[in-house]
Amino acid sequence: MGTSARPLSLATALFAVLAAVECAHPAPATPPENSTPTAQMQASMRPEDVLQRLRDGNARFVSGLSIERDYRAQVKETSTSQHPLASVLACIDSRSAPEIIFDQGLGELFSARIAGNFVDDNILGSLEFASKLAGSKLIVVLGHTECGAIKGACDDVKLGNLTTTLSHLRPAVDAVTNVPGPRSSKNPDFVRAVTEMNVKLTMEAIRKRSPILDGMIARGEVGLVGAMYDVATGVVTWMQ
Repeated sequence: MGTSARPLSLATALFAVLAAVECAHPAPATPPENSTPTAQMQASMRPEDVLQRLRDGNARFVSGLSIERDYRAQVKETSTSQHPLASVLACIDSRSAPEIIFDQGLGELFSARIAGNFVDDNILGSLEFASKLAGSKLIVVLGHTECGAIKGACDDVKLGNLTTTLSHLRPAVDAVTNVPGPRSSKNPDFVRAVTEMNVKLTMEAIRKRSPILDGMIARGEVGLVGAMYDVATGVVTWMQ
């Protein structure tokens, strides 16, 4: 004896329709962490997406789970074009290489490095190129603990061309007035406070001195964040 089909309930029918639509138009997948950025990937990512990618990368680095990359393959993939997702303004300190501490590969970061991670006209021009012309979605100003340049500024060191370099850090030294103890490199709390202040002042300088970047940041086209890298633990702490 045959059996007649039971009519579908309205809820069941609606679920079937939604499932069919989802299969036909699946949600965009998050780019794999080890994928070399393409123009399409760069265009599809928001500043907050890129920030999360860097957060995840640092977590892998700290946990000893950095991605094993085929750098030779990435050389070929980036040989004719590049589409980095973020620009990192960092110190020249040998312990704070952005690509390593954020677990990123070739073609993923623009990296501007100068003792004390401050901005001058050349650094600003480089960041404008990275953001306006090359499509980078995030600017990270990265300070770090035990910074020799910051310590030199705290001690008002005078030494050749370094004198001019450290003069760019003096505003941060002068701005820290609420830390007890000596105002020198012998006071770890003072050095830390000056380092963080320098990151904040550098972020302000980027917006004040570059109308191009300020406009992009205001429109949400580019993000701007500060961060501190701990050379003793490998952990990056983010400053909004």
